[in-house]
Amino acid sequence: MKESKKPDAVVYDKDKQQYNAHILPYATGVGAPQITAPDVSSWKNTQVQTVNHEFKAQFNALKEQYAQMMDSYDFNKRIYSSKFSFEPIIGETYFLYSDKQGNDFLSLIPPTQCRFEYLATCTIGPDKIWIKRD
Repeated sequence: MKESKKPDAVVYDKDKQQYNAHILPYATGVGAPQITAPDVSSWKNTQVQTVNHEFKAQFNALKEQYAQMMDSYDFNKRIYSSKFSFEPIIGETYFLYSDKQGNDFLSLIPPTQCRFEYLATCTIGPDKIWIKRD
């Protein structure tokens, strides 16, 4: 037997084989107000700007952290490639100098008592990373 199609204005559930207009949370009559989605474009634009600002702030923080890490890497590379004939003690203060030939060396002698070109004051941490103390 051929199934009869109901008019568009009639709310009929084919699966349950019953009318269900009375249980729907919205009006279904022809004279009911039109259902329109709210305009959220201004909210989206505001949120996109907020999120973009947050990402930019995080990116700038990472960029600054990277720059600091690279400075620390360069400083450690310079100290480890300099000349010194002692085993540094963690937490002690050392001084980096440049001799007359331009070679770097690490010393225990403070700049007030040394005639070489003073470059930096530093200490070595427990992780064996040199920390600039200037």
